[in-house]
Amino acid sequence: MTTFFSPTLGRRGFLGAAVAAGAALAVPGTAHALAPAASADGTSHELAREMLQVGADDEDLKLAYLKILIDTGLRRTTTPKKVLVVGAGIAGLVAARLLRDAGHDVTILEANANRIGGRIKTFRGVFSDKALHAEAGAMRLPDDHPMVLALADKLGIRRRLFYNADVAPGAQPVGPVPPVVYRSFTGESWTNGAPVAFTAPAATNRTLIRVNGLMVTRAQYATAPGEVNESFGSARSSGAAASLDAAFAPVTVASTGPIADRIRAWATLLHTYDDYSTHRYLVEQAGWSLADLEAAGTLENLTSRLHQSLFPTLMDHATINPASRYWELENGTASLTDALAAQLDGVIRQNRRMTALTQTDSGVRIETITESGAEDGSDGGPQAPTETFEGDYAIITIPLTAQRFCEFTPPLSYPKRRATMALHYDSATKVLLEFRTRFWERDSPGFTGFTGGGCVSDSPNRFTYFPSHSPEGSPGGVVLASYTWSDDAMRWDSLTDDERYAFALKNLAAMFGQQVYSEFTGVGATQSWARNRYALGEAAIVTPGQLHEYHPATRTVERRVHFAGEHTSLKPAWIEGALESAVRTAVEIHGRPQG
Repeated sequence: MTTFFSPTLGRRGFLGAAVAAGAALAVPGTAHALAPAASADGTSHELAREMLQVGADDEDLKLAYLKILIDTGLRRTTTPKKVLVVGAGIAGLVAARLLRDAGHDVTILEANANRIGGRIKTFRGVFSDKALHAEAGAMRLPDDHPMVLALADKLGIRRRLFYNADVAPGAQPVGPVPPVVYRSFTGESWTNGAPVAFTAPAATNRTLIRVNGLMVTRAQYATAPGEVNESFGSARSSGAAASLDAAFAPVTVASTGPIADRIRAWATLLHTYDDYSTHRYLVEQAGWSLADLEAAGTLENLTSRLHQSLFPTLMDHATINPASRYWELENGTASLTDALAAQLDGVIRQNRRMTALTQTDSGVRIETITESGAEDGSDGGPQAPTETFEGDYAIITIPLTAQRFCEFTPPLSYPKRRATMALHYDSATKVLLEFRTRFWERDSPGFTGFTGGGCVSDSPNRFTYFPSHSPEGSPGGVVLASYTWSDDAMRWDSLTDDERYAFALKNLAAMFGQQVYSEFTGVGATQSWARNRYALGEAAIVTPGQLHEYHPATRTVERRVHFAGEHTSLKPAWIEGALESAVRTAVEIHGRPQG
């Protein structure tokens, strides 16, 4: 089986439709239709083009970026420039490598003295079984993100299936890992290998749902959702996922058809619904009751983000679902940034935190300080000494939350400053626990074992994910006992690490019994991105109205300073968005005059 990509954000293809501006946005057969919208404005059209990665001349930017990132690089320059890149996350590393390989003089300034990678972070060597690792940040690479998958392949990093939906213990895929294939709206296809026959193991849906004192498997809930729904006061006879599919159907449209029609359709959606929260849309447009919201919010991990913009919800609903296929990297996601850093030996200057950037007619000057202390904590220790770097141009890849604490002379434009101050960054917190054996894979009375996948509960843990693979010879595994976002995450952030482990274990015992205490090795790991001194939040997750008001300014060039990172893309929180921004800024810098 070979995977084909279309230029969308999700496999379900809600991005793009042949709908004329002003026409009713509806899908035949759905329970309700949206009222005709006013004509989309210019910003809506620009956002639509960015979302679909359509360039100024209607070229496919995704296709162009893939070719640059994987195949050709940038052409060798005859006017080398001195470029300062701030931040050694995936965006900074890729932009720096492309420019360095093209002949430019590049220096990366990274605040963190202990590691590179930004919000790509893998816990290694911290568990009692040193062969085990777990992800503090990105843990799954969607099948419809060709740039990150192709980059991993290019760097020789082995990938394997990530089981977002559980499979039977011992189940194995059939055939070699398939190549990446991207099919452009221009009709051209790109691939990094020949087609292969590949079959993934079937999902078993044995993971658990525990809410309102009830506990069922996902398979049981899919067959008979009524009792669980009724426990929330909802009279819906369909499962939460199916109910959301139906609710989003009027804004879920085909990804085929002329690209101009798809741009118009997206522009109309953005113009009409940018001011909607997910809560407002589901109540006003889908006709949901508060009980319906409670049920789907709990079961589909929406509760903490109902107040945020509708569009991140649509993006995640399209990408994170049981029907999608995901990959993980064998030695952790940080293998990606580790491999890139190894190619940039001598280019990265760690322990250099930017405090000020000054632009002149001839160049940029960045002032940095040396820090001490860990990345997760409120006290970074003494700050000294300073060091200054000069270059022709700069690329800023750090989050806006960190950029806010830097001084720019002259000041950045007002739209850029407003975006820096006001664009919403969400919280995300993980609590990971190591167990002596993979007890969840064993059958017991009333319980059938599973591998991978996730359980959901109304406890503070909310979502629990189990490892898809374990190293040969390791009897145990690391469970992501609690994965929370937004307000759910902030509650965990107020606890000490030891308190997080104790509460996560207690909540896990409510599902799997007292065995979790004897199976727990006593070792855990936890990550709060809101409390990380260099991230200051998980990702840029917009609130209603912010796509139009703030997003366009995140990526504008300010004289000699360019901006990259997931927050400058319309794939926030995903590595793919950071990669798109990295290639974009490398191309921008490469095309500028020398000095």
